[in-house]
Amino acid sequence: MKTKLTLIALLLALACGLPFSARADRDGFNDVVKAIEQFYHVKHQSIPFLARAGMKATRTAAKIKGGEWKQLAEAGSFRVVFFEDQSFDSRGQIANFKTSVQKALGTEWSTLVQTLSPKDEQQTHVFIREAGPKFHVLVIEIDRRDATVVQATLKPEALAELLKDPGEMGKSITNEATTVDP
Repeated sequence: MKTKLTLIALLLALACGLPFSARADRDGFNDVVKAIEQFYHVKHQSIPFLARAGMKATRTAAKIKGGEWKQLAEAGSFRVVFFEDQSFDSRGQIANFKTSVQKALGTEWSTLVQTLSPKDEQQTHVFIREAGPKFHVLVIEIDRRDATVVQATLKPEALAELLKDPGEMGKSITNEATTVDP
């Protein structure tokens, strides 16, 4: 009987702890992808294996090229999701989408740059959060037919270089993460 009560107490404690630990493991990237899929009723495409291999080759070539490209290449890892040839019509609710993204990310992420053009259905969102000695930067770029979500892990030096031109930061990260030709 005592073993049963101990087992039940252990299971209850584990069940009560799961929502909190599951929430702590959220990274923001998947949450944003889900928010886009739900708001716009679209589905992301995965990156083919050969494209991922090409991206690694590009990173190596960027290290050789030097400059800003080398800093990005040495910065860390990238995660990328594409939404291609789909309708991103916010139906006049682009501000509601912005709110849903911020809600999905929670308080761990800080807004760095947001540009919204409701008339053209174009938007760029750049968020940042600490990740130990590095930083996670999350970039969302959406236009009428396509969208890209990129999460990069950057060293503080690479982030400082990108912050020299915050308006172009999202484009720099997205270009680095999605270019496949070395």
